[in-house]
Amino acid sequence: MADDLTPLEWAVRLKRRHEAELDKLRALDAYYEGIQPLAYMHPELMAELGDRIKAVVVNWPRLVVDAVEERIDLEGFRRDSDSEADSKLWEFWQYNNLDEGSQQAHVDAMVMRRSFVTVGANPDEDAPPLITVESPLQMYADIDPATRRVRAVLRRWYDDKSADEGVEREQFATLYLPNDTFHYKIDGEWEEGDHDEHNLGVVPVVPLVNRPRLMEPLGVSELADVMPLSDAACKVATDMMVAAEYHAVPRRWVFGADKKDFVGPDGKPLTTWQQIMGRLWANEQGPQDIAAGQFPESDLSNFHNTINALARLVASLTGLPPHYLGYSTENPASADAIRSSEARLVKRAERKMRAWGGSWEQVMRLAERIRDGKWNDKSRGLEAIWRDASTPTEAAKADAVVKKVQAQIIDAEQAWEDLGYTFAQRERMRERKKAAEESMARVMSGDLAATVGPKPERDGQPVDDELEE
Repeated sequence: MADDLTPLEWAVRLKRRHEAELDKLRALDAYYEGIQPLAYMHPELMAELGDRIKAVVVNWPRLVVDAVEERIDLEGFRRDSDSEADSKLWEFWQYNNLDEGSQQAHVDAMVMRRSFVTVGANPDEDAPPLITVESPLQMYADIDPATRRVRAVLRRWYDDKSADEGVEREQFATLYLPNDTFHYKIDGEWEEGDHDEHNLGVVPVVPLVNRPRLMEPLGVSELADVMPLSDAACKVATDMMVAAEYHAVPRRWVFGADKKDFVGPDGKPLTTWQQIMGRLWANEQGPQDIAAGQFPESDLSNFHNTINALARLVASLTGLPPHYLGYSTENPASADAIRSSEARLVKRAERKMRAWGGSWEQVMRLAERIRDGKWNDKSRGLEAIWRDASTPTEAAKADAVVKKVQAQIIDAEQAWEDLGYTFAQRERMRERKKAAEESMARVMSGDLAATVGPKPERDGQPVDDELEE
């Protein structure tokens, strides 16, 4: 039983499982970075062309991931009992630079099935808790099949150590359990280091899982459907560039000449490639002894049509609009048609928000627990606030919000949020609105000086106009 494992047994078990899937994770990462090996190319052709052939990478995997990630922006947290975002939790977010970190975590999760967020105490007691995002290339989690909760997490990394003969790499590991955190150095054997008994009752690591399924609790890569089509597109594009060498300069033929007749200005024989690419061929024999010509050209439309067909398959599988993949009809699409074509893409982004919102909410509950020493009951109803994933025009969005306010469906606070103003901007607008209301209240009470500025003062006290007269 897993519950009976010692900390060291947990660490060895998680290390073995992590290493078993590292090759798959690295392959997924290579597709996103556009450095995957060329597929579908015959080995004999590769051997003949040698280093003259370079893979032409059509990086649709990165496009598929970035198109969704660019629409996912977290803007704050709100408790169910509050009408406005929680400023303290947003301070945690900003202190740990999670505007940037969350984007990296979302990208890694979509590419490599999952990423992780760790929460820990800050050495500076007056500072917010430390929240960091982690790569699945360094971290692995064990999920309880009964409760679907994290039972243990192992993080492994290498550190360079200077030595007399060069640089040595040392491997370290950290094991996270519900009530303890263990630190190890791995040098053939597991050497235990520091031990932190935090007694949180939960593992202080939250997975951000992409498309989890009942039998795949650690997620599925967003690239699973795209990789075969990307391989095919890269093969066709590479073939097109190889063929272009012969289509750009048509193949020539000569009868009545010997190979040694082709020499350069220095009298040395030309190489085969120089003969093919040469601008002028000359021979001392008479024209009646030699016949020369060239084969007819052919266009590359077959390659273009194949790549376009593959692009349409990618669009149908991923919900990307046609113009994202570089093809469109002769008639330009209207603004309404473009927004309609983005419907599936927007829905995909909203699904990610729903799944990852719960993870980020758990991160903030952990941060509060570490800061306060106890769980906050009000945080059970914590809600992540996300920016609108759609792309309406500014005028259309403002018009819709104004109509909702006029119909008393929403108030000004919700209108500001719907229009995409940040927490800091809403706070400044709220202060200006409050100052304007106070000024109007003084005017209505007969204090006309409120319309022209503050009253004159004498000895630090306002002077009453009537008494002055």
